[in-house]
Amino acid sequence: MASETSFKTVSRVAAAQKKAAQPSVLPPTTTFAELGIDEWLCETLKSMQIKKPTEIQRACIPPILAGKDVIGGAKTGSGKTAAFALPILQKLSEEPYGVFALVLTPTRELAFQIAEQFRVLGKSIGLKESVVVGGLDMMTQALELSRRPHVIIATPGRLRDHIRSSSGAVHLSRARFLVMDEADRLLSPTFVSELEAILPQLPKKRQTLLFTATMTESILALKDAEDDPKKRPFVHVCDMSVSTVATLDQFYIFVPSHVRTTYLTHLLRSDDFKEKSVIIFCGRCSTAEMITIMLKELGIRCTALHSEMSQQQRLDSLGKFKAEVIKVLVSTDVGSRGLDIPSVELVLNYDIPRDPTDYIHRVGRTARAGRGGQALSIVTEKDVQLVQNIEARMNKKMEEYKVNEDEILKELSEVSTAKRVASMVSLSTNGRWYLCN
Repeated sequence: MASETSFKTVSRVAAAQKKAAQPSVLPPTTTFAELGIDEWLCETLKSMQIKKPTEIQRACIPPILAGKDVIGGAKTGSGKTAAFALPILQKLSEEPYGVFALVLTPTRELAFQIAEQFRVLGKSIGLKESVVVGGLDMMTQALELSRRPHVIIATPGRLRDHIRSSSGAVHLSRARFLVMDEADRLLSPTFVSELEAILPQLPKKRQTLLFTATMTESILALKDAEDDPKKRPFVHVCDMSVSTVATLDQFYIFVPSHVRTTYLTHLLRSDDFKEKSVIIFCGRCSTAEMITIMLKELGIRCTALHSEMSQQQRLDSLGKFKAEVIKVLVSTDVGSRGLDIPSVELVLNYDIPRDPTDYIHRVGRTARAGRGGQALSIVTEKDVQLVQNIEARMNKKMEEYKVNEDEILKELSEVSTAKRVASMVSLSTNGRWYLCN
């Protein structure tokens, strides 16, 4: 991996391999200092109330510091970002110059979150980081890139646009680190053309770090892409046999499909949830927008997050939700990966995802870092098979959540009226909603 290999070659090798990673032996350590982290970073972590390294950090920090390529797999909320950010910052402090590290991630929200962690951890060394994602002004980003920030956190599409805009637009020739976060998505066919434009810009001699919450055979196969055993990456895969954390309580409520919105409204108004921080996941942008407008019509303060919003709108929504100014966030799956908002107490699935992995990422937005949390799925007659697939993947049954149906019927007329208003507003303000996926 350290040597330059074209993305196509890597993909062919990955597809051909079927070997599983052997579990690595964790060092018997309990502190960051014992992992080799410098005192200044340990003090920063202490000020953030981070006292002990997680499993993925214990496993991956020493080999990264030793100059090895690394493949790391761990569940959401396990501290993967710090597992690569800490050693990168430590190496940067020893030899600060230009673009030191490139971090690629599939979503804009995750890019901003990673940048925030780098910013906090690297404040004492004057870290300069730049977020390069779609939806923001390219000229402003180009000016930032021309100043050669220490760390670039980017989505592949926008970074490729900058590379193509000018031969000297992005200075990656001396980068020491390439990080791919959510590597399972970045190494999918979706990003092939972008990676083929980006990878040749990086030096042959670099460290490559792949981290993911969904380990695949193709990623594990990359450990054998190098013929020389000394150049093969260090691999550590945390226990993923239990796909959701033990502190997460998971429920379902079975409803007729034509009254889903009424049940949703009743749940948000109920004593169990009305004061809680909630993320509602929808399958389409159009649904998310309609639900947001409908809930506002019903007097429930909420904000939206989906790909048809401008980047500034998305940042504003997340800012209000993180600050708990607004307690309800209505999101598509752009918010299902990487968002680390400790205050989230409930994940509510308005639409059931077709892929059980998407469900796992969604509910991973709550019950993070040992905290408790709840997940509640609104299941219609069309969703039974999807829920059974999710339960089979988790090897765990959801519990039924009981509601008073007589109370719900009292809200039917009010909610139906608000839904009609929301549908008309959505279509009149943007005729493209119905095309949104």
